[in-house]
Amino acid sequence: MTTTCTRRISALAATTAILLFAQAAGAADLMPAVEPTPAAEEIGAVSPWQIRVRGLGVITNDEGSVDGVAGSDLSYSDSVIPELDITYYFTDNLAAELILGTTWAGIYGEGSLAGLDRIGSTWVLPPTLTLQYHFTDFGAFKPYVGAGVNYTIFYNQDADSATDLHVKDSFGFALQAGFDYMINEHWGVNFDVKKIFLRPDFDVTVGGADLTGNAKLDPWLIGGGVTYRF
Repeated sequence: MTTTCTRRISALAATTAILLFAQAAGAADLMPAVEPTPAAEEIGAVSPWQIRVRGLGVITNDEGSVDGVAGSDLSYSDSVIPELDITYYFTDNLAAELILGTTWAGIYGEGSLAGLDRIGSTWVLPPTLTLQYHFTDFGAFKPYVGAGVNYTIFYNQDADSATDLHVKDSFGFALQAGFDYMINEHWGVNFDVKKIFLRPDFDVTVGGADLTGNAKLDPWLIGGGVTYRF
């Protein structure tokens, strides 16, 4: 009697376990497939491209000389220009920036050349490429530093007190520091300071004499504007 009862209880328990397993398997088949959650960095991700539009003050270093003329010195007019720059982010911290703008500059005699007043003028196109490091630990405030190379093209050159003037295109080095303050994911405001070490050679003809010299421009570029991250 006891053995028969034990066998019946065991059989009932086994049957119950089988039914429960079958129901669980069926419920798993009926559940909808769960899509993988996108990686956190893909949610609300922005493009690596960014542009800025700035108003830029160009403040030159008033130094230079004409070879063989004792006491000669030069000065240059400052200017305010619009500037466009294009930035590409390789990572959140590392980016490259191409800076574009053009300006006009007058060239004036100083020292023993003061009597010449304005020697001439030229338009200046100084595209500059910098490699930047962006600090990302300050929330919406995003400071950066950079360094790079500049190639300046001088065009539409005119002589005034000189009879001929040719400022030669020149390479230079650039240092940069600034910050963006991001209003939202895409828009921000920017402040930026650059120092370009630019010292082009020039040829000039004054009073029938062909002369050469060096212009130590070394301008500061100080600007502010609007940032847009795509």
